[in-house]
Amino acid sequence: MIAQGILLGTPALADNTPKSLEYSELLQKIEAGEVERIEEDPARQIAKVTLKGGEDGDSPYVVRLFDRNPELLQAVRTQNVGYEVTPTADNSAAMGLIVNLLVIFVVLAFLLMILRRSTQASGQAMNFGKSRAKFQMEAKTGILFDDVAGIQEAKEELQEVVTFLKQPERFTAIGAKIPKGVLLVGPPGTGKTLLAKAIAGEAGVPFFSISGSEFVEMFVGVGASRVRDLFRKAKENSPCIVFIDEIDAVGRQRGAGIGGGNDEREQTLNQLLTEMDGFEGNTGIIIIAATNRPDVLDTALLRPGRFDRQVIVDLPSYNGRLGILQVHARNKKLDEDVSLEAIARRTPGFSGADLANLLNEAAILTARRRKEAISLGEIDDAVDRITIGLSLAPLLDSKKKRLIAYHEIGHALLMTVLENSDPLNKVTIIPRSGGVGGFAQQMFNEEMVDSGLYTRAWLIDQITIALGGRASEDVIFGDSEITVGASNDIQRVTNLAREMVTRYGMSDLGPLSLESPNGEVFLGRGWPAQSEYSEKVATQIDQKVREIAFDCYNRACQIIQENRGLIDQLVDLLLERETIEGDEFRRLVSEYTTLPEKQLTQTRG
Repeated sequence: MIAQGILLGTPALADNTPKSLEYSELLQKIEAGEVERIEEDPARQIAKVTLKGGEDGDSPYVVRLFDRNPELLQAVRTQNVGYEVTPTADNSAAMGLIVNLLVIFVVLAFLLMILRRSTQASGQAMNFGKSRAKFQMEAKTGILFDDVAGIQEAKEELQEVVTFLKQPERFTAIGAKIPKGVLLVGPPGTGKTLLAKAIAGEAGVPFFSISGSEFVEMFVGVGASRVRDLFRKAKENSPCIVFIDEIDAVGRQRGAGIGGGNDEREQTLNQLLTEMDGFEGNTGIIIIAATNRPDVLDTALLRPGRFDRQVIVDLPSYNGRLGILQVHARNKKLDEDVSLEAIARRTPGFSGADLANLLNEAAILTARRRKEAISLGEIDDAVDRITIGLSLAPLLDSKKKRLIAYHEIGHALLMTVLENSDPLNKVTIIPRSGGVGGFAQQMFNEEMVDSGLYTRAWLIDQITIALGGRASEDVIFGDSEITVGASNDIQRVTNLAREMVTRYGMSDLGPLSLESPNGEVFLGRGWPAQSEYSEKVATQIDQKVREIAFDCYNRACQIIQENRGLIDQLVDLLLERETIEGDEFRRLVSEYTTLPEKQLTQTRG
């Protein structure tokens, strides 16, 4: 009704005649004999008045009339004015019908929208416990073993799983059973999910993928229902692979620790245990799970019959990193001077995801610098950006810049002259994001990093190197000018020295493990372990830690004092170039130790 009144209640607005007269003015003009002709429109209750003496092109005046106009009619008869009634077409009924139909249509559309929402809500309520697994058929994974590099040992071990799925009769004929579960364990970014997709792609079987967190809901029983629904779908499509990513979200130890248990998670885990190895077998279904926290998983989940195999997907070695770089370099334009072998040697400890990110960051830097191919400069900057941080604008020549230069040269010199130290890669005073004013970077021994077998001599040199920056500030500027820039170095020194004393038995206290990492009480580890030594032994531990730290600090100060002239020249060069590569740094140190200072200056010039 409101809409109809708005559309139909203002018919006079349709007339765009700019001239108008009042009703009283019209009567006066009729009595004065100025009106020539009047046309009345009873539908719109207006009159169009043409005055005498007007031009032919002038538009008539518009006068609003009343329901009854006896004065007007009397004046018209008296003055003998031409009067004509010309009613316009009345479309109010048709417009009213159209407006009413429009309102009815809007109301019906609103009701249909509400009905559809209620139908969807009821459907979601009925499917609340359904599995949310992503179902992929044979070729949709699009990944084969050739696309997975760097984990050759894991690929060889999982090749048998592919053979199980392709030719199960070869094993069942001699009484062998297909393994029910494979647990992939490894650090983040090593390719566990990619490896599971490659198994499905090689075997050509359906692939179900779901995250462990998708089983867990706030309502008790929903997770168990989703587990049942997932395995029901898997049985209908066997042989197949069910991949559960981050299984530690649902497979943690049950009902232990201070925090107690979670009913919903425990029921979900119980249902998963039953489906994997319960009264009813799951023939042709292989479950592959991935986690980087195997220590928190329930022991019932790890036993043979559920997860028969645990495959370690570790950080790649040199050959593995080279293979990963070759895979990710297929679609990237590399300059001729870029050597993937050199990049692989520079990146020990990098995972597959780190290497992929490295080449991607190098490609982004290349595009930003408007180059056609990735060069060594972009590779170096990408490595520094990932390991250290984003480079910032260089500092102005000031006292702070010189102090940072002496600090970093102290680290770099000890990396070069210490016998058991890994070689220097480069030293720079270009600041980085995160408050890093500069850094001295080492090239760590790959075999030692991969094996984790660190010698006592190597650890002592690492502590000495970490204290080199503070020792340089102390020797050059004095005790009062020591800054807080070595806070991270001191923290690392304290941790290393304490581990040498309490865990590695590398002190006068003997080969005793006096401390161990505390268990996590909320994961079934119980209360924090009480100290297993007396207060006297605790005092001795503190003394030995202090002895190691102070001995290494005095050693660093002595080396810096003996090479004071070399340090001054290296600082001047670093302030000029802002970055010195490791090969050039070692050359300068060897020349200084074999040539007189004057001859060294001439060689440099």
